[in-house]
Amino acid sequence: MNFNYNEAFKRNIGLLTEEEQQKVSQRTIAIAGMGAVGEAHAIALVRQGFQHFKIADFDVFELKNFNRQYGAKMANLGREKVEVMREEMLAINPECQVELFKEGITDQNLETFLTGVDLTVDGIDAFEVEVRRKLFNASLERNIPVITAGPIGFGTAFLIFLPGGPNFDQYFAVTDTMGTTKKLFSFFVGLAPALLQRSYMKKVNIEEKRGPSSIGSVDLCAGVVAIYALKVLLKKGDIKAVPYYHQFDVMQNKYVLKRLWFGNNNPLQKIKIAFAQMLIKDN
Repeated sequence: MNFNYNEAFKRNIGLLTEEEQQKVSQRTIAIAGMGAVGEAHAIALVRQGFQHFKIADFDVFELKNFNRQYGAKMANLGREKVEVMREEMLAINPECQVELFKEGITDQNLETFLTGVDLTVDGIDAFEVEVRRKLFNASLERNIPVITAGPIGFGTAFLIFLPGGPNFDQYFAVTDTMGTTKKLFSFFVGLAPALLQRSYMKKVNIEEKRGPSSIGSVDLCAGVVAIYALKVLLKKGDIKAVPYYHQFDVMQNKYVLKRLWFGNNNPLQKIKIAFAQMLIKDN
């Protein structure tokens, strides 16, 4: 059977118009990082009908990826994540155009990675703050919106950055003179100021760059990103962008949407950052 785009994605119609679905098919999305959330984002976006992508990652699959990563299978051990995920994306829609950046995001390829892109999606490892900072700021300078969704505890925390609003440095109150650890805490607490996960999330190790994860949370992130990609690119529905933040925690049965005045420069945020540092040190 030959692939037919309209037939493959006709069940999207009713939530989208046929005209909107065609617009989706023409937009280009850059996904930085093919770890757990990056892979989940890619699959969700392909099934939503997007078919122009740039994906970046330098890593290969290992056993430690099996609890949460889409492409983590015995047959893929040692294989490059971007190669595997391109195969998975093309297996769903063989008309997809997927450009690979096997070296990940670097100073040398950032301009090329963002050229012709309509939306940047963050799938970078949670502990890699500096490359994320450069990606967000460079995207916004080029009038490219950015969506980030983190699998926090048994839920997701997510932010939408729109051109004309605060950039990464402004919202997270990050500067060149700050050390890496302080930048990380600023990112984590700025992503999830409500700290809904604080009562149960343990074993976060900043020095070893690792923390607990759940496939359920990863899938929640992918759902959020797929829907907000539609909202942003089709200008569809109300968008609560930064300085608004969102956190949904299934374990706590809570969803928080609030405006964070002054971002991490908010005095209460500074207290939360210090509190988070203390909690993680105790863990």
